[in-house]
Amino acid sequence: MTKTFRRMFVVTLVLTAAPLVLAGCGRKGDLDPPSMPVEQQNKLSTPSKQQVPDDPFVLDPLL
Repeated sequence: MTKTFRRMFVVTLVLTAAPLVLAGCGRKGDLDPPSMPVEQQNKLSTPSKQQVPDDPFVLDPLL
C-alpha cells in the first residue's frame, strides 16, 4: 500500500512541478525598445490611396 501511495505522490509532484518549470522558460527582462520613433511608424502605417477590388469568396454567404 505504501508503494502505491509513494508512486501517486511522485506522479502528483511531477505533474505539479512540470508546469511551473515550463512557465519559467522565456526571456527575462524589459521589452525591446521600438526600432524607430512613433512618428515615423505612424507615417509608414497610413493607408494607401489605391483601392483593392473586392473579389467574392465561396464562403461569403455563410457570413
